[in-house]
Amino acid sequence: MESKRRLVDELFAEWDRSDSPGCVLGIIWNGRFIHARGYGMANLEYDVPITTKTVFRIASVSKQFTAACIALLVERGKLSLNDDVRIYIPELPKYDHPVRVKHLIYHVSGIRDYLELMSLTGRSDDDYYTAEDVLELLSKQKTLNFNPGERFLYSNSNYFLLGLIVERISGISLRRFADENIFKPLGMLNTHFHDDHTMIVKNRAVGYSPRKGGGFRIDETNLDIVGDGGIFTTVEDLYIWDQNFYDNKLEGGRRLIERMLTAGTLKNGEKINYAFGLRIGSYRGLRIIYHSGSFAGFRTQLMRFPKFKFTIICLANLSSINPTRLSKRIADIYLAEHLGGVAESKFIKLPLEKLKVRVGVFRGEDGFTCKTYIENNELVLEFLGRRIRLKPLSENQFKSVNSPIDFNVEFGDCNGKSSTLTLRIEDGKPEIFKAVKQVSPILSMLKEYVGEYFSEELETVYSLILRKSKLYFKYRNAPKEPLKPTVKDEFTVDSMSIQFMRKNGGRIVGFILNSRRAKHIYFKRIIGKDFAA
Repeated sequence: MESKRRLVDELFAEWDRSDSPGCVLGIIWNGRFIHARGYGMANLEYDVPITTKTVFRIASVSKQFTAACIALLVERGKLSLNDDVRIYIPELPKYDHPVRVKHLIYHVSGIRDYLELMSLTGRSDDDYYTAEDVLELLSKQKTLNFNPGERFLYSNSNYFLLGLIVERISGISLRRFADENIFKPLGMLNTHFHDDHTMIVKNRAVGYSPRKGGGFRIDETNLDIVGDGGIFTTVEDLYIWDQNFYDNKLEGGRRLIERMLTAGTLKNGEKINYAFGLRIGSYRGLRIIYHSGSFAGFRTQLMRFPKFKFTIICLANLSSINPTRLSKRIADIYLAEHLGGVAESKFIKLPLEKLKVRVGVFRGEDGFTCKTYIENNELVLEFLGRRIRLKPLSENQFKSVNSPIDFNVEFGDCNGKSSTLTLRIEDGKPEIFKAVKQVSPILSMLKEYVGEYFSEELETVYSLILRKSKLYFKYRNAPKEPLKPTVKDEFTVDSMSIQFMRKNGGRIVGFILNSRRAKHIYFKRIIGKDFAA
């Protein structure tokens, strides 16, 4: 066992020093910690190291606690998963098809993600806004991403609204409800929903991100919004939570646990891998129950292998760390004799000529594009404003390196050229992008798009200006990069795709904006406001 612990320590060695943020790790097997320690620093300004008592923001790993609150209310007969959400939140629009509580639980509601909506209004991560502001914005959304129950699309709005439902049914805050019904009964005394950013929290870790040129910068938030995230906790308290899945000490007994582990189903009967704030999947042939988190400078993962009562808790306070990948490597070490297949394939070296075949522009759903190019003899994927270094596993399969999120890419060939690019992010559903010929509009064509555009749903005006023969958005906190043309009347910038609309094939009358979790947002052109700068 000691040799395995040494192998684990080697995985974290690059952060195990006094001048770097890092992680806290807990490995549980058969009801006890077999390895628990901190690597790196909780606070670089005061030289405070990470320990098992350090309090971390766990981001979206929080969702399972919000879901547990909902499950408890179901147990008490206070609500039904089939209830129309507007029973509890009448401020939401009345859509053609009702959004039900179960749609929120399973991320199949179609409700746009509030974090992306806020970003599209011009608010940055450093801005302050309230839960009331979020609800007001959601109440202005005239359409959904899709009809409820038809698709799975992760949206933080779902769990924000679930937290609000808990508050309105119980008459107390989500924080207090969770304290009284989950954390205190279980003895999780260092865990809470952090709904007051001015609150002093002893032993808390500071979030960090790498600074260009070396070193680190503080990466924190002043938002008080909870439900979709917001839990502050320790690895020791998460041990208590993990063990409760085997022997539930809360109301409902085994029934409550089984409800939380029941995955959702789409209208067409297709099973999805999402349950009550938990993902249900497999790793190398073994069933896993897991969820990751990513917010501000924190990256987190709680991964359970129930067959062996084996759990990995990895909480990081540095945004460039990939706890999911680290957790899988830990499983490779401890569960080697029980795992099927092989551990992560090794990278190979391909000649430059083979890499050049993979260069191109690929268009997917809603106008999103992937672009691949060669830089320093490596293939680079440009997607949603990210530049991701790829290394080959074979001639047509590539994987990201040194990324906090895993990107898996597979190319399809036709006549010796890459005709498709299949992208899988983490354990998500594969997305297919088709090769397209990128257009290069001349200046006179670009001038057609110049003007001002207004979205009723965002109550925001976007100006499009010309600068050095390139189009730029102009609004508060707009992307600094120019709009990049893909195919006729379509552009991408940052994490957005823009599809311009013409009246009878003639003049531009508006555009449809899509982001990954907020789709089909219409901007109408303001006539008489065209200008160039």
